[in-house]
Amino acid sequence: MAFEDLAGLPLTTLKTRSSLYSSRPVGPQDQPDFVNAVAVLETRLSPLALLDQLQALEQRHRRVRKRHWGPRTLDLDLLLYGDQVLNLPRLVVPHLWLCERAFVVQPMLEIDPELRLPGGLSLRQLPSASPTNDLKRLPL
Repeated sequence: MAFEDLAGLPLTTLKTRSSLYSSRPVGPQDQPDFVNAVAVLETRLSPLALLDQLQALEQRHRRVRKRHWGPRTLDLDLLLYGDQVLNLPRLVVPHLWLCERAFVVQPMLEIDPELRLPGGLSLRQLPSASPTNDLKRLPL
């Protein structure tokens, strides 16, 4: 499972993780529901070094990018990096669509209901903080 792999990243500790959630895919609907979760890592890696580690982990899980928003074995996104705001060619933090996706916001709120984004915006204030019919918390 991906959580164990995240815990094994160099210079990194898995602090906590959310439950698993299923949701309809974003983009093409001719694919199975996706399983989503959020993990909190404590790391001494730089943002780009962490991104490299996450992408290497995706490759170890044989991720293949056949089409945009298509099915995948594993998709790891770097959503936040502390309070930093980054706009680099390979990495934008906070993640561009973090605020719009209930399948990201709900697991984040499960971990930390008081979480605020860089700049102070509370996740609870986002429209995506209201659960939708297509997001289901999976049993343990």
